[in-house]
Amino acid sequence: MAMFRAAPALVLVLSLAACAGASGEYPSLERRPMERITATYTPATPATPQPLPQPSAEITGKLEPLIAKARSADARFREKEGRARSLAGSAAGARIGTESWNIATVAVSELEAARGEAMIALTELDLLYNDTVLRGEDASAIQAARDTVTALIDQEDKVLGELRDRLGS
Repeated sequence: MAMFRAAPALVLVLSLAACAGASGEYPSLERRPMERITATYTPATPATPQPLPQPSAEITGKLEPLIAKARSADARFREKEGRARSLAGSAAGARIGTESWNIATVAVSELEAARGEAMIALTELDLLYNDTVLRGEDASAIQAARDTVTALIDQEDKVLGELRDRLGS
């Protein structure tokens, strides 16, 4: 029985003795010559980018009609803007649900409908842009058309935001 108690102590002493050894037998942790980077490489000259192919005439032929559609919607917006501003001005401060507030809200909704028509043109331009880019073609003409339509919509958004603020909605 005493032997069984001494066995764990004996294993522990022997394993600790195995860890203690001469320190000169282990290799150095310094970098060896073969681990040093000494090579130099010249980077490759980048290739000159090739211009993207132009989209088809079918695609570019759709741009002007879509811009015209957005401008037509903007013209309807501008026609109704004066009346909506007047009604929103007279309904400013009115409680929600009063007759003046309701009439002004309907006028603002008519402006939003005209803006929605311009948004349809922008959506169609976005689809053309995405298809053109995915085909790897030059989409700069489509981007210019999108910028034109977006500028119209941005102006309309400012007016609508101003009128909504007046009406408190």
